[in-house]
Amino acid sequence: MSPEQLAAIQEEASLAGLAHVYPPELYPFPRAAVEERWRTSTAQIIAESDLGFAAIDPPWFDALYVRPAVWGTDVAGRLHERAVAALRAAGVRHARLWVLEENHRARRFYERRGWVLDGSTREVPFPPHPIDVGYSLDLVTLPRADGA
Repeated sequence: MSPEQLAAIQEEASLAGLAHVYPPELYPFPRAAVEERWRTSTAQIIAESDLGFAAIDPPWFDALYVRPAVWGTDVAGRLHERAVAALRAAGVRHARLWVLEENHRARRFYERRGWVLDGSTREVPFPPHPIDVGYSLDLVTLPRADGA
């Protein structure tokens, strides 16, 4: 996927799911910065057609964005499984990710899949500078999706 395609999916998902954190009338989506992020990223992109994508940069589960039209269809679940499998294949024993503190939908999604709060926080660099909370996933004890 091109940086423009990745940014388009991220924008669509962010506007639908994060308007309570980033009201678009106050904080327009930073499209140019997001495109540049994906242009310069070294993360491995795992895509599901043009419906969504995950990005990993071991040990980080770096991103997961799915078009709102397919929320609830398990596109995100499949991307998550593929990303975790790729982290495991890269030798990661303890995966990490950041989630906006107020992104309750995403937090429930990850917690249902075994991710646990690790006590870390950081301020997001984009206004209004919300807080990210850190999660970790133990890939050593997590059952593999393929049953092995």
